[in-house]
This record gives sequence, C-alpha cells and structure tokens, in this order.
Amino acid sequence: MTKLYMYKGCDGCRKAKKWLAEKGVDFEEIAIREVTPSKGELKEALASHDMNLRKLFNVSGGDYRSMGLKEKLPQMELDDALELLVSNGNLVKRPFLATDRGCISGFDTVVWEQLVG
Repeated sequence: MTKLYMYKGCDGCRKAKKWLAEKGVDFEEIAIREVTPSKGELKEALASHDMNLRKLFNVSGGDYRSMGLKEKLPQMELDDALELLVSNGNLVKRPFLATDRGCISGFDTVVWEQLVG
C-alpha cells in the first residue's frame, strides 16, 4: 500500500494528495506529526536522494532552526540523524511518499511518477 505522510496545513502536501488522486493511486494518508516514517523508509528515501541527508529534513521548519540543525547536521552520525527524524515528524521533509518501489521526501512529479507509475 502506498503511504503519503503529510501535514494538512502544507501546500505541497495538498498538491501531492491531489496529484495522487488524479493518477488514481490508492494511498493511505498519514499525519506525519503523529506517525513518522520508519527508519527503513527514511533510509530508502536517503538512497533516493543520493545519500544527501539534508534532503530528508524540513530545513524551513521552526524545529530545524530552533535546534540549530543547520550547524549540527553536517557533523551528525547517520543513525543519530535518522533517530531524530523518527522522533519528530516536524523535522521530516514533506510530503513523504512510501511505496513498494521506494520512498522519497518532497514533492517532485517526475520522481513520484516513477514510484507510482
């Protein structure tokens, strides 16, 4: 089952939800603040982003800024960064799509087409 981790107040999430519906994709909508992607899903997304850890983080979010992650993230161990994402859905770049073909953070129709097409 395709999972769409999203936040209802996020424009990109609403666009992604609409796009999936228009494509006729059955998906489960998951509130990302309450239920975060699993560590395994985050690792798959990381691979999709050429191991660029920053791409998994909501770098424009208040939690990211208040925690000083811009400075801390480059020195952070991968496992610690993933644990941080699992523990705080506000830190995860959204929307986050998880399918049987892979996972990705952020809404990019070209990449999403490959995962759901």
